[in-house]
Amino acid sequence: MKEGKVKRDATLIEAIIPIVALILVLAPTIFIYGESPHIPIVVGAIIAASVAIIRLGYSWSDLEEGVLKTINMGMQAILILMIIGMLIGSWILSGVVPTMIYYGLQILSPGIFLVATAIICAVVSLATGSSWTTAGTVGIALLGVGQGMGIPAPIVAGAIISGAYFGDKMSPLSDTTNLAPAMAGSTLFDHIRHMAFTTGPSLLIALVLYGIIGAGYAGKELDTVQIQEILTTLSSSFNLNVLLLIPPILVIAMVIFRVPAIPGLIGGVLLGCIFAVLFQGADFSTILSVTNDGFVSETGVVLIDELLSGGGMQSMMWTVSLILCALTFGGILETTGMLNAIAQSILKLAVNTGLLVTATVLSCFTVNLITGEQYLSIVIPGRMFKDAYADRGLAPVNLSRALEDSGTITSPLIPWNTCGAFMTATLGISPLAYAPYAFLNLINPFISIFYGFTGITMIKMTEEEKAAYEASKIHA
Repeated sequence: MKEGKVKRDATLIEAIIPIVALILVLAPTIFIYGESPHIPIVVGAIIAASVAIIRLGYSWSDLEEGVLKTINMGMQAILILMIIGMLIGSWILSGVVPTMIYYGLQILSPGIFLVATAIICAVVSLATGSSWTTAGTVGIALLGVGQGMGIPAPIVAGAIISGAYFGDKMSPLSDTTNLAPAMAGSTLFDHIRHMAFTTGPSLLIALVLYGIIGAGYAGKELDTVQIQEILTTLSSSFNLNVLLLIPPILVIAMVIFRVPAIPGLIGGVLLGCIFAVLFQGADFSTILSVTNDGFVSETGVVLIDELLSGGGMQSMMWTVSLILCALTFGGILETTGMLNAIAQSILKLAVNTGLLVTATVLSCFTVNLITGEQYLSIVIPGRMFKDAYADRGLAPVNLSRALEDSGTITSPLIPWNTCGAFMTATLGISPLAYAPYAFLNLINPFISIFYGFTGITMIKMTEEEKAAYEASKIHA
């Protein structure tokens, strides 16, 4: 019987080679040529596979098996993302998203403008699951209003970013909110509930700070021309009704009552379609088109059309393909022991739970810093630290929360990260200018680390989770 090559563990240098190669290809692709990160990640995967085959004794079948195993772990998140695309389209068509924006804008008043800005952006981001959409539409309008009141643009931008990323983290419609539990092995709604312990206090502290800063502008007059234009356009373009708030309320109820994500979100899609017929008079053909290709707003008001044009299953395919590329890269790194080599060098310093959480937070931030891509800041550390949390008896939700408390949150604070670059292009303000005022993004990682050292909300694995983990080690 013919024996195959003897496989060996990767050294730290060998493990770092694909990471360095990825950085060298990814940086110019994004920041010089303005292209998508997909192909550079594939190039990184090819280099990782080459190192594994040439240096470590792995066969292509070994790598392929590992990649498919890793992709399979992310399949639930991919299915959820596709359903979410349908959900967003149906919610815009039915008037659910316009209604949430309309009522959210009603809370504006001069004395609490910064607080209101953060809350409005949080509401819109919760409704859409997208911090980019929120900042690029309502955020732009709020930035103009704030500047009209004499509030420095970086401060307003900080409030916009804080609110937008609160919703981005806490919305089941967000891609990163689905990706993090997929990498850690937790469930979507358990992940969201666990994040409330860190993200909730972070938002409250941020709102207090915005209230203190905003008090100095309480006497200013609020120029509501832009806001009024949005309100008028929404009310004339959609049949707005308080009953349209039922779907988002049901989404919150799903989180509370632990309804499985996929059937729960499909129910949200069906409800959106029914409301589209009842409130907006949509026909079957329109519903089919919007749930697949997305909604196209044609009000003539640029801000509204940008905000309400989107959704549909096909809108998620860019993100799905990026996730598949990242999982391929991460799968090779994990299968060949490269991730383990990097993790072990870091874990030597993580002698307790607090240092483990700190290592996770710093690793996510570092990946954001060196690769410029928030998806990788969740995928790579998620795969690196999964076993370390399990070996300490910590439930997967602790890891998925730490991934988002650092990977998602810090991405817009880095100028060369895709998120930071988007915010600069959209708001016209550098992350270096607004970062000191993005209070939620600054506070959230430290609360996560604090909980790690104190043990507050650090949930232990159940007996079932322990048994499943031990079984996975046996069959690995």
